[in-house]
Amino acid sequence: MDVNAILPKLQEVVTLYGLRIVAAVAIFIVGRWVARGFKGLAVRALTKANVDETLISFLGNFTYVTLLVFVIIAAVNQLGVQTTSFIAILGAAGLAVGLALQGSLANFAAGVLMIIFRPFRVGDYVEGGGTAGIVEEIQIFTTKLRTPDNKSIIVPNAKITGDNIVNYSVKDSRRMDMIVGVSYDDDYDQVKAVLEDILHKDGRILEEPAPKIGILEFGDNSVNFAFRPWVKTAEYWDVYFDLTEAIKKRFDEEGISIPYPQRDVHLFEHKEEILQ
Repeated sequence: MDVNAILPKLQEVVTLYGLRIVAAVAIFIVGRWVARGFKGLAVRALTKANVDETLISFLGNFTYVTLLVFVIIAAVNQLGVQTTSFIAILGAAGLAVGLALQGSLANFAAGVLMIIFRPFRVGDYVEGGGTAGIVEEIQIFTTKLRTPDNKSIIVPNAKITGDNIVNYSVKDSRRMDMIVGVSYDDDYDQVKAVLEDILHKDGRILEEPAPKIGILEFGDNSVNFAFRPWVKTAEYWDVYFDLTEAIKKRFDEEGISIPYPQRDVHLFEHKEEILQ
């Protein structure tokens, strides 16, 4: 084997394909940078147009992924691979990939449906997919939630749309369903009057719909009152905690007791007859 004859050919091959590889890498790096730039432009344009934040996040990610696919095809074409045949191969492999990625495709379809029908938006507090939290971002395949204790939860879109969705933020007002237990020995008219006075003194309680107060049930250890005022959704927990504290303090002042769980035990003496 003549080494002197092989070296020129080897240099020619390295020069030809080396340049192609460098060009393909450059196309990929620059193309990815451009794709990110277009994503940023799209997000800023949609933001200026006052488009819903949920739609902005989804379209931004979709734009980036779509452009990145074209960049990869261009980089592969630079290596000498015919893009027409490459696309044909991708199409032929698409069915197999689709079957293998049924879950991902379902998540993508679920994300599109959430954008179209909008069961919730970014910033809403929702319950779905076996968890609950504030919606931070709806991505192509997943939705990002933040729990009240500041944990981040990534939920597949299909899991959210495949079950019931409870949106706690979509309505302006919410009703509190509180149960207040008092002793059977207390004056029920007095209890109701005290509860009504507590509501009257709190300016955050809505007049419409009107709050409801009444005996809900006769429990084992207490008479349970249903205490159901309406408040603004954003103030729900603040009012809930303040009312609970106010009820305890007023009951102590008025001599109204909140009974402990108790049980009466009756002992019977059993005398055995001794047979002689």
